[in-house]
Amino acid sequence: MIDRIRAIRQQKGLTLADVAAACSPPTTAQTIGRLETGARTLSLDWLNRIAAALGVEPGSLVREETRTPARVIAQLGPSGLVALSAPHDILLPNEIDPLARWVVLRVESAWGEYRAGDQLWMRHLDWGAVPVAASKLINREMIVPLPGGRLALGRLIAITPETLEDEHAVSLLPSLDNKPPMRIEGPAWIALAEMLVRPL
Repeated sequence: MIDRIRAIRQQKGLTLADVAAACSPPTTAQTIGRLETGARTLSLDWLNRIAAALGVEPGSLVREETRTPARVIAQLGPSGLVALSAPHDILLPNEIDPLARWVVLRVESAWGEYRAGDQLWMRHLDWGAVPVAASKLINREMIVPLPGGRLALGRLIAITPETLEDEHAVSLLPSLDNKPPMRIEGPAWIALAEMLVRPL
């Protein structure tokens, strides 16, 4: 088995120190680095601790040696194209968090900032998780269900109230039709955009 700790950590934008501090109990960045490189054995206890720190399922941290993953081999930045000295795995959201509920918005024809063929990978969240994460959801693209089986796509501008006890609502700035903000009462769930996959 090959561990994917580094690939998942990098995709989440975390440093070795971030992961070390998030472990329970906390550890050192050097220890996480040794576990990533295989210089230290990845025990079941470490697997569970690091998975919890990264917010993923433990099984997503390892892959079978027979599978060939997609690899990041270069990066394009201010100084141009640079080959990576140490290529690393790149994972789709459902591989990083296989127990999450994922939905995909497929774009059939260009509309606004989206092009034909785009896929917008979205994390399905039941309402119970929404007020807890409210500060991280504002100004994010999402789908919200409407009455009659319809859906609304837009950027979240408000959640009211921010508790579970009262009737709730979300306010969206629609992405598609240059319409004014809309308030949607009592949605049971939202789907939060996390990745745009665009064919060339």
